Amino acid sequence: MPQDPLIPTPEYLSRLNPEQRRAIETTEGPLLILAGAGTGKTRVLTTRFAHLLLTGRAYPSQILAVTFTNKAAREMRERVGALLGEPAEGLWLGTFHAICARMLRRHAEYVGLTSGFNILDTDDQLRLLKQIMEPFRLDTKRWPPNQLMGIIQRWKDRGLTPDRVTPAEDTDFANGQALAIYRGYQQRLRELNTCDFGDLMLHMVEILRSQPNVLAQYHRIFRYILVDEYQDTNTIQHLWLRLLAKREQGPSNIACVGDDDQSIYSWRGAEVENILRFEKDFPGAAVVRLEQNYRSTAQILAAAAGLIAHNEGRLGKTLRPGREDAQGEKVQIIGVRDSDEEARIVGGAIERLHADGHPLSEMAILMRAGFQTRPFEERLMTIGIPYRIVGGLRFYERSEIRDCLAYMRVLSQPSDDLAFERIINVPKRGVGAVAVQKLHGVARTLPGPLTAGVLTQIEQGALKGKSKEALTSLMEAFQRAKATLETEGQVVAVEQLLEDSGYLQMWRDDRSVEAPGRLDNIRELLRAIGEFATLEGFLEHVALVMDTESETSDDKVSLMTLHGSKGLEFDTVFLPGWEEGVFPSQRSLDEGGNRALEEERRLAYVGLTRARLRAIVVHAASRRIYANWQASMPSRFIEEIPSEYVQTSGQSLESRRQAAAAPSMFASGPFTSTRRSSGGPQTPRPRVTDVQPQANVPVGATVFHQKFGEGTVVAVDGSRLEINFENGGIKRVMANFVEIRS
Repeated sequence: MPQDPLIPTPEYLSRLNPEQRRAIETTEGPLLILAGAGTGKTRVLTTRFAHLLLTGRAYPSQILAVTFTNKAAREMRERVGALLGEPAEGLWLGTFHAICARMLRRHAEYVGLTSGFNILDTDDQLRLLKQIMEPFRLDTKRWPPNQLMGIIQRWKDRGLTPDRVTPAEDTDFANGQALAIYRGYQQRLRELNTCDFGDLMLHMVEILRSQPNVLAQYHRIFRYILVDEYQDTNTIQHLWLRLLAKREQGPSNIACVGDDDQSIYSWRGAEVENILRFEKDFPGAAVVRLEQNYRSTAQILAAAAGLIAHNEGRLGKTLRPGREDAQGEKVQIIGVRDSDEEARIVGGAIERLHADGHPLSEMAILMRAGFQTRPFEERLMTIGIPYRIVGGLRFYERSEIRDCLAYMRVLSQPSDDLAFERIINVPKRGVGAVAVQKLHGVARTLPGPLTAGVLTQIEQGALKGKSKEALTSLMEAFQRAKATLETEGQVVAVEQLLEDSGYLQMWRDDRSVEAPGRLDNIRELLRAIGEFATLEGFLEHVALVMDTESETSDDKVSLMTLHGSKGLEFDTVFLPGWEEGVFPSQRSLDEGGNRALEEERRLAYVGLTRARLRAIVVHAASRRIYANWQASMPSRFIEEIPSEYVQTSGQSLESRRQAAAAPSMFASGPFTSTRRSSGGPQTPRPRVTDVQPQANVPVGATVFHQKFGEGTVVAVDGSRLEINFENGGIKRVMANFVEIRS
């Protein structure tokens, strides 16, 4: 509706561009606001909220505003209050789960609870689930409680109560007993008058589905619904919003803000399809595209646009620069010899920028995976540049790395009792704290360290049963590794020790989403060992690195994963590791096919659009695999950036392709057969196709995978197979990537 020239524009609207104003003033009916990176979506969302109040369209209690984080909810509340000139009271503003908890306390009786129900934390959920699992006598190594909890929570995220889970899904998990466990778990929660986190939304969706009077009540209450980051919604969130927005009478006044090009959380259950089908879910919906970018230069925006245009599953938009210095520098693409040079190049560039007056806090190194931080951490410490790890721990502070270092310290110096105590029951060997105290007590009466005392007690028959068997095996593993250390070097010896002790297998058997990343970190640690002549030299280096005095200044370089960078921005962004197998991640491509490739490309787009002034992409011709080097090939994403927006230096892409096709120096080891995420493919990259489920792949079938070889199917999860490969251990892959042999 055009503005009446006789009526002055409110000040809060006068500072907006035409697209933003349209998004705010389109108040009636469903609205999708496609907010590109850096286009001011938070301002639009909060101003729209205030506009509805200031124009008298709604009272605060008649607006439902939903965010994904408490931080975003606080920021919206503060901004709305600033626009109104006073705090807004009675708001329905918060995260999905916070809003549902508030609703559920009003209607708890419909799901067998009272309004005073408790919400279990993660630890209590697992304790309860273990109790439910006991009568089923499951092999907890094969089906650990945290994995079953993950299955249950995924069912809840999909809106599936026990009655809605199909028999076909149940047969895939826990020997066909997962549904019975889920049912027993939910029953026990009700008996205890408790919910877990997933129940908050699941129960409310069930109430809204089954109780028309409750649904009608909320249709009367909420005249307007505002949703932030709509591209990150999962199935249950989508169901809840549709139920609340689609009323029998009157328009569906739901406004969703999101960007399909920044949907990067499918591993957390997010479904990009929710935003792609918005116009089908809400017929007659208006779509407003926010395309004026106030963050990045024209060169960066054009490069990112050219890259993301290769995705087919997108709604499409074209970002325009809104900066005064609109043109800016081209995206730099630097080819380096190896991963060591990569860290030196990035560190040197940071030094030069800092010397020229650029704050360190305006620089970031964004990586595909957490294991990639180590060489950059070490380089920055070497040259005295302070840094922070955003969203995680420094490499040598991570628990799995500290475990491995403890194994190495005992191997190097058997008298290190503190290190031995850390790993004596990691992985669990049935040697608890009481047993360790007894060992200590006896060891103190004997000459030498705790390890010598353990050996003496084994020889004298003082240890019995499982403790004796477990500790005998552990001490023998150290003895074998010691012999290997003298003949084959520290890399092979440490690898052997971690294998023989069961430590690597512990993480291979772990079904948590964090386990693959922990194995990646251990792989990176083994690479680091190979850079030193002796194990003692490496351990000394680590001790010095960890003893580096921590900086108290806020002026630090930020190191983080690309996933962790969403919503942030920096003047200068370094994007290392753009090689096939590293980025896009080979694991993701194996598991998700073309759908995963498109998400990896969105992740690259997010990385580029974090940069205001400079984006520097780095790719290495080779990466260290233990003591040897593996040739790698540049990421396909580099070629997809239009050449007119890039400045290339270092090794050419053509020479890199030729190098990648050359014979590899790939060394065998416990990780090398599991995936190529460390070094990229040795042959031209395969075409990635859409994943079509291969029907009737039974548990126990022998299958062949092009990269992992032959293996046996041990579990089936829809189109995903869990396969125990002869040389690669257990892997999860999509069914259409394997050939059934028998």
